[in-house]
Amino acid sequence: MIVAVATLLAMHLLVARWFARHVLHSVAFARSAIAVLSALIVANIACLVMAPEPLVSTDVLLASSCAALLLGSTAFLLRRPVTRTARPRRIVAVGAHPDDLELACGATLAKLVDSGHEVHAMVLSKGDAGATVSGDRRAAEATRGAAFFGASTTVVHDFPDTLLDHAMPDLVDVIEKLVREVDPDVVLTHSANDQHQDHHAVHVATLRAARHVSTILCFESPSVTRSFDPSFFVDVGDHFDVKVHAVGMHRDQVGKPYMTAERLRGVATFRGAQVKGGLAEAFETVRVLGSAIGDL
Repeated sequence: MIVAVATLLAMHLLVARWFARHVLHSVAFARSAIAVLSALIVANIACLVMAPEPLVSTDVLLASSCAALLLGSTAFLLRRPVTRTARPRRIVAVGAHPDDLELACGATLAKLVDSGHEVHAMVLSKGDAGATVSGDRRAAEATRGAAFFGASTTVVHDFPDTLLDHAMPDLVDVIEKLVREVDPDVVLTHSANDQHQDHHAVHVATLRAARHVSTILCFESPSVTRSFDPSFFVDVGDHFDVKVHAVGMHRDQVGKPYMTAERLRGVATFRGAQVKGGLAEAFETVRVLGSAIGDL
């Protein structure tokens, strides 16, 4: 019995994660599906216990089958659009802490993966200073978050949280090693206009390590200053809920105001309005080569 329950729970988690990643409006759809299925489960149990007329049992069974078919068809119709690019690019995303990439550009990274591009993620600290759990647990959350949006590789380093500027030569070395291995078309990292010392340190280190890369974009963290001045925007309407789910995977940080879905949507709405669109993520440009970003 215990094994059966554990197996059902594991299957539920896998299905829920698949829906969150691949189905539009997954939260609303999941709530509707749970409500419908719960009602049908209760009805089927009642039929087993109360043994009503055969016609009633048949009707309940038929309703259950129709509901399952309808939910499956709806999920198929709501599947997130995937349009493969003719020229896949390689992208390296570098963040200071375990939740930085998801918070700043999680929807963009998911969209890039769904478009056929190759994303490689690097996190430079385990975020011990801002956590109530072990750094290893936060590192595991970073790995799961990156895997959820589809990163091909994820590396989490253990440089000292809040003191990354003290490890500048080593930061440059590990980022440069990844840049050499991947040979990216685009590098994403923190902005220079960020008041968090670790974010600023990673910005400086990435610019040095990626000095030969043609396109470098700087994403928007919750700690950017009023000087953050984006000029590159990505429409993330179809992938915004992926970002919300990925951010929520960092459970130790969930209570912080900037982790809420409402705050994330507010920022995305504001950035989208700047370019007369829906939901968007914004980036500053250090330099941009048109052929490198193509249809990003």
